[in-house]
Amino acid sequence: MKLLQNIYWILVFLFYGELCAQKADMIVIHCNKKGADIQPTMYGHFFEDINFAADGGLYAELIKNRSFEFPQNLMGWKVFGNVSLLNDGPFRNNPHYVRLGNSGHAHKHTGIENEGFFGIGIKANETYHFSVWARGEGQKIRIELIDNSAMEDSQVITARELSICSKDWKKYELSLIPTRTLAHAHLRVFLISQGCVDLEHLSLFPKDTWKGRENGLRKDLVQALADTKPGIFRFPGGCIVEGTDLGTRYNWKNSVGPVENRPLNENRWHYTRVNRFFPDYFQTYGMGFYELFLLSEDLGAEPLPILNCGLSCQYQNVESEAHVSICDLNPYIQDALDLIEFANGDVYTKWGKLRVEMGHPDSFNLKYIGIGNEQWGPEYPARLKCFVEEIRKRYPLIKIVGSSGPGSEGEDFDFLWSEMRKLKVDLVDEHFYRPENWFLQSGNRYDHYERKGPKVFAGEYACHGWDRHRSYNHFYASLLEAAFLTGVERNADIVHMATYAPLLAHVDGWQWRPDLIWFDNLRSVRSCSWYVQYLFGNNKGTHVIPLMMNEKEVCGQPGQNGLFASAVWDELSRVYIVKIINTSEESRNISLNFSGMRKTSFQPKGKCTLFHSSNIDAENTLDNPYQVVPVEKDINVSGTIFNTDIEAMTFAIYKLFIN
Repeated sequence: MKLLQNIYWILVFLFYGELCAQKADMIVIHCNKKGADIQPTMYGHFFEDINFAADGGLYAELIKNRSFEFPQNLMGWKVFGNVSLLNDGPFRNNPHYVRLGNSGHAHKHTGIENEGFFGIGIKANETYHFSVWARGEGQKIRIELIDNSAMEDSQVITARELSICSKDWKKYELSLIPTRTLAHAHLRVFLISQGCVDLEHLSLFPKDTWKGRENGLRKDLVQALADTKPGIFRFPGGCIVEGTDLGTRYNWKNSVGPVENRPLNENRWHYTRVNRFFPDYFQTYGMGFYELFLLSEDLGAEPLPILNCGLSCQYQNVESEAHVSICDLNPYIQDALDLIEFANGDVYTKWGKLRVEMGHPDSFNLKYIGIGNEQWGPEYPARLKCFVEEIRKRYPLIKIVGSSGPGSEGEDFDFLWSEMRKLKVDLVDEHFYRPENWFLQSGNRYDHYERKGPKVFAGEYACHGWDRHRSYNHFYASLLEAAFLTGVERNADIVHMATYAPLLAHVDGWQWRPDLIWFDNLRSVRSCSWYVQYLFGNNKGTHVIPLMMNEKEVCGQPGQNGLFASAVWDELSRVYIVKIINTSEESRNISLNFSGMRKTSFQPKGKCTLFHSSNIDAENTLDNPYQVVPVEKDINVSGTIFNTDIEAMTFAIYKLFIN
């Protein structure tokens, strides 16, 4: 008996010692102290045409160089037989077209073949909409989707014939339905009759675009954007706003009106990465500002267009002659004023009338405009001042977004913030692509920002694992992004917007990584970082709730065991949402104390979402898209203190609903 008693007390002592060793981290949520409003724009997306994100990506057009306007006019095309190139076509901004003539021999053939963007992705039994502007005198052409690598008797997957019956330029259309799925098909067009036929603006779209629109967007990619419930959508860049030179800056006026007449533009990313060089990277403007405004509306996000301030890319141009002098800024300022009119003006205004003619009679209700991207030095605020004065004069309710340059801190950063305060811009766009340690140490970045003056737009950020040999979109990077976003959320009074960058990347055409969403010609995958955006966007709340551990905010500082946390209240759903990120290598025992609540306040069932991987280098890929995904489960709630264990390297969200 005495032996049994000794064993009992030994076990009690060991159990008590274990409890002491695992003392819970007490986190207090002050439910009776509602904090700042969380802006509807808090989380969103930034779109730039990098990594073939537009043509060959989000824009669903499958034909490359469809109007023969690339500087090498037949780039992307193979020609055979009697083919000639002419430049007096029906569209002023796209004058080139091809003429297919008779080969002169019954067994010789004339035609053209398009390679698409790294091939043409087609799916079995789905409908593809082919169109062409053409003229002739009763000639016939055959349109084929082909597989050049086919081992079968025929390369042809599907084909149809089309009669060209007018001497005047006319648009012709037909549907193609392939019998099998192929990621790297080509489009081939044969002349199959006597005489000559002229062809311009050859186009191929899947019928099943986003919302079934003509000239539409790729459905799976838009759905991935919509699922995060974005509140802000920034476009069109990024560095393409600046251009390699001013002649190749993104010009929004060239991106609206009839799609056949939108002129080609050289993409700024054409030359930038010699190690990832794509000499066929251009912008057709097929997905122009009208389509981007429409996409913002579809997403339920506020549009935030960014316009050139008269400076070309300062990384690539150091000479003052490469930029617009202040005395010559008027056309650039007018572009900004005209854009606001295009978005918001009525049918009696020049640019509002164009929007109505394009199919959108109602205003896009533009509230924000950004001037300049990653400019720095005194050149930028000197030019921005001219824009601010004119926009305030004409459109005093429009909120203006300025920039703090390409750095996250330092002398240039501090100088620009000071200048932005002087100019009284509404928001300042901060960019930071930084390594893991920076994100670990920056959970309190915004805690001590000046509360008066401009608000913060964290416009481009991503955790780059440069200090370790990891995959670029690995889980650990996304975990640290989540940790950082708790600091953004806690400081919702000063931070009004945040967007990850870049957004999209084609696996065969990328130039920058990591990226939020990867895709090929048929598939797409949502990265670990996408899931962080999804979890914050779908658990945003309406008000910040103070959250403390040992009377300090939980932001990964020394003595906080690698924990980051924030809490919000959602008025609509009547739920408290607590986000906790454990970046340490040990499991943590947590007690959530909902101070100020009665014991009977909460419903007995709550929700817990866990985003975790035992392999911090894990990533989602096209072949394994669900390797790391959040898992949701029910939790039992009793009283106002909730105890839980959070595994190492875990992002946890707890939702407690009010009775």
